[in-house]
Amino acid sequence: MIRAGGRHAREQANAEINMVPLIDIMLVLVIVLLVTAPLLTHAVKIDLPKASSKPNKVEPQTITLSIDAVGALHWDREKLAWQALAPRLDALRDASPAPEIHIRADGTTPYRKVVRVMTAVSAAGLTRIGFVTDPTARR
Repeated sequence: MIRAGGRHAREQANAEINMVPLIDIMLVLVIVLLVTAPLLTHAVKIDLPKASSKPNKVEPQTITLSIDAVGALHWDREKLAWQALAPRLDALRDASPAPEIHIRADGTTPYRKVVRVMTAVSAAGLTRIGFVTDPTARR
C-alpha cells in the first residue's frame, strides 16, 4: 500500500483486547445465577412444636483452699493434712464440669506453701485456679 506521503505502510497487529464480548458473557452469567438461585432452595414447610425451656447450666463446684499464717491447710474451712491434698484433688480430676479452685493465703504465708498448693492442683489436672484477695486492704 502506498500512502499519500509516498511511504510504505506496515500492517500492525491490534494489541488491544476487545472487552465487550467478555462483559456480555459475564452479564449473561449473572442473570442466569440470579434467576436460578431462588429455585435451588428447597424448603419443606412443617409446623414445628413450640417449647419453652432454658439450657441446663451446671455451675462448677468451687473449692477454697486456705493457708493460714501458721501454714496449716484448710479445704473449705475443714482442716486438711498436706499429705491428704493430692488424693483429694485427684478425686476431682474426672468431675464435669471441672471445679474451680480458689486459693486463699494469709499475707505472711511463705510463698513456697502457695506454690506447693498450686503444684498439687496442676498435677491433678485441674486448670481453673484463682486467688482470693481482700480488695479493701490498702497500704
